[in-house]
Amino acid sequence: MSKIKMRVPLVEMDGDEMTRILWKMIKENLLEPYVELNTEYYDLGLVNRDKTEDQVTIDAANAIKKYGVGVKCATITPNAQRVEEYNLKQMWKSPNGTIRAILDGTVFRSPIIVDSIKPFVKTWKKPISIARHAYGDVYKNVEHYVDGPGKAELVFTSESGEVTRKTIHEFDGPGVIMGMHNTDKSIKSFARACFNYALDMNQDLWFSTKDTISKTYDHRFKDIFQEIYDNEYKEKFEAKNLEYFYTLIDDVVARIVRSEGGMVWACKNYDGDVMSDMVASAFGSLAMMTSVLVSPDGKYEFEAAHGTVTRHYYKHLKGEETSTNSMATLFAWTGALRKRGELDGINELVDFADKLEKASIQTIENGVMTKDLAQLSEVPEKKIVNSEGFLLEIRKTFESMA
Repeated sequence: MSKIKMRVPLVEMDGDEMTRILWKMIKENLLEPYVELNTEYYDLGLVNRDKTEDQVTIDAANAIKKYGVGVKCATITPNAQRVEEYNLKQMWKSPNGTIRAILDGTVFRSPIIVDSIKPFVKTWKKPISIARHAYGDVYKNVEHYVDGPGKAELVFTSESGEVTRKTIHEFDGPGVIMGMHNTDKSIKSFARACFNYALDMNQDLWFSTKDTISKTYDHRFKDIFQEIYDNEYKEKFEAKNLEYFYTLIDDVVARIVRSEGGMVWACKNYDGDVMSDMVASAFGSLAMMTSVLVSPDGKYEFEAAHGTVTRHYYKHLKGEETSTNSMATLFAWTGALRKRGELDGINELVDFADKLEKASIQTIENGVMTKDLAQLSEVPEKKIVNSEGFLLEIRKTFESMA
């Protein structure tokens, strides 16, 4: 059988630790035998990011802007311990944060549904996609420790020199202050990405903040979403019989738990960070969670929602066998290949991605899985396989499918 040919390159971003090992295994066992991969390769491993002073991350993000689709392996965001371990020049920023900022993108995370792995929330029958705003708020905050009595003020100096002051708090002893910001431009990009994604997924869009408490900050998010919906998306949603609605985040939490799933839930930055982990855990595992960054002008970056699986990597370095779940990393590849096929009109590539995903799910349904999934699956007879063995079993299932 001749390999499927690609016309436009896919931006390939390699990563760190055990996921870097899985990355190579996936390519060798499940992609290269069937697809003539056309990728523009960037090594985002921590060693190379340090060597290039993180220029490689910026170059990769700009390549996604050029070609439209990227696929990324999990990477290390270094802390003090990692700086010492890798002898780094500095504590480099999160590659995901850098790429999100350059693409002005929104992160969408969705669970991989397997019938034999039941959600902990019994009512959930369909995947819930979390849309996380990826700019500002607590992630770009300014903090200050107050060591004694005094007055904290919020001061804004306009371009013309006009000064506005508001008292935050009059301290009578030690405490802490935090300043946050966001921009209309970023919120508008977030809103459009959410509306576009909901239309693509053919799902309702729910948006939540806490505007009853944050009457200016959060209310600005609410107003911008509503304005863009009314002026640009209302007719498109109604034509597809889809719903957009806004409510308070505590109300959404209650509604989500009682729902059957099947919606896109848009959250501010920190809310999305927390709620995506909650949804992933409730559906079974972060290792079964896909993640795609979507820019408002339609650029896509696919990756796994989890980290670099450090513990398994150290076992691997010692020559010990690992049973590492590669599903989310595999689905990053299939998501990117499917999108590349859709954009380039290569139906064979779309069909290949669909078939490979079905084969991976069917392999688990057949009772063959990694150790972490064996603890969740309700299949009566289970066969636990190692990291590469799981991929080889998927290949067997793939090749047996019509």
